Amino acid sequence: MKVASLQLNISDDMTKQDRIQYTLNQMEQASDADLILLPEVWNIGYFSFNQYGEQSETLNGPSISAVAEKADELNSYVFAGSIVERLEGELYNTSVMLDNDGEILDTYRKIHLFGYGSAETEILTPGEEIVVIETEIGNLGFSTCYDLRFPELFRKMMKKGAEIFLVTSGWPFPRLTNWTALNQARAAENICYLVSCNCAGENQGTQFLGHSMIVDPWGTPIASSDHQERIVRAEIDVSKVKEIRQEFPPLKDRVLEV
Repeated sequence: MKVASLQLNISDDMTKQDRIQYTLNQMEQASDADLILLPEVWNIGYFSFNQYGEQSETLNGPSISAVAEKADELNSYVFAGSIVERLEGELYNTSVMLDNDGEILDTYRKIHLFGYGSAETEILTPGEEIVVIETEIGNLGFSTCYDLRFPELFRKMMKKGAEIFLVTSGWPFPRLTNWTALNQARAAENICYLVSCNCAGENQGTQFLGHSMIVDPWGTPIASSDHQERIVRAEIDVSKVKEIRQEFPPLKDRVLEV
């Protein structure tokens, strides 16, 4: 399976509609991919907290609708990053998974909201549901940025059948060492593929660190990037997850359960 992680440049000079159109253009550059990933709050910029309320959308709003149409056009599954979702008077950091016909397969509302240097905890409502879905391209588990610091979430996704962890993110400098270590650790400790899509560029004075990764079930990066805008590509074989789990025993040797 061909995977493409679109490490998009987030610029304060762009309007929301500019970002939507730019993202669609970048998706066309990954038209050969079976699975495309977008970063966290790509349509307005993660650190644009003062715009969260005004720019929030429902799932049938302009951002997801446009990406869904492009997914259908490209015949690609798309983890459409996250948007600020407006639902019943609450705001959520919500990721959306689309199939290759542009239909919504499922959503994930970010469980672990980030309070350090962020207004997420003041503005948003945390999600509660751990989401793993079965698809023809593999069993997919969803997470968002700060979730990477909580291994119990990934262990529970593995126990629900996840073979590929998808991570949408707006992770900034200076915590690059943490980012790379956690990407590899979450894959290795659960013997899963992990594909992350982080932002590039600068938003409201904060520099995103990029370094999106595709990590194999041994915890080894098979594709990664620097801090600039990039499309990170790799081919993965989901059957390797089962093979490695049978060959290598840590998951069978667990003593303490989450």
